[in-house]
Amino acid sequence: MKKRVTGIGGLFFKTKDPKAAKDWYKKHLGFNTDDYGSTFWWKDKEGKDCSTQWSPFAEDTKYFEPSKKDFMFNYRVENLEALLKVLESEGVTIVGDMETYDYGKFAWILDNEGNKIELWEPIDAAFQ
Repeated sequence: MKKRVTGIGGLFFKTKDPKAAKDWYKKHLGFNTDDYGSTFWWKDKEGKDCSTQWSPFAEDTKYFEPSKKDFMFNYRVENLEALLKVLESEGVTIVGDMETYDYGKFAWILDNEGNKIELWEPIDAAFQ
């Protein structure tokens, strides 16, 4: 298995008021916000369309558990199923089961400090 992480898929953080955060970032930094936050489009070195998601979450979200942190990173990966097998063989803690949607596959792991990390095998074309 050569490639693992291919880029940053998302930056997720807790906030007291997600709508106010989205409004502030839209007004002051020009983010194009929607219900989920803001999507940044870019091209990888092969010229393929890619995206990175910025999303504020309510401060009482359970989505980042079992991590106690107020943030979670999402990393873009290739071949999530194969990567999960490798990570499991390396002793990495996998949280829950892989989930599949029309915009990609998702799985969650814990790093060496117990931070929850979301792994995403994206289907960027689903957003266009």
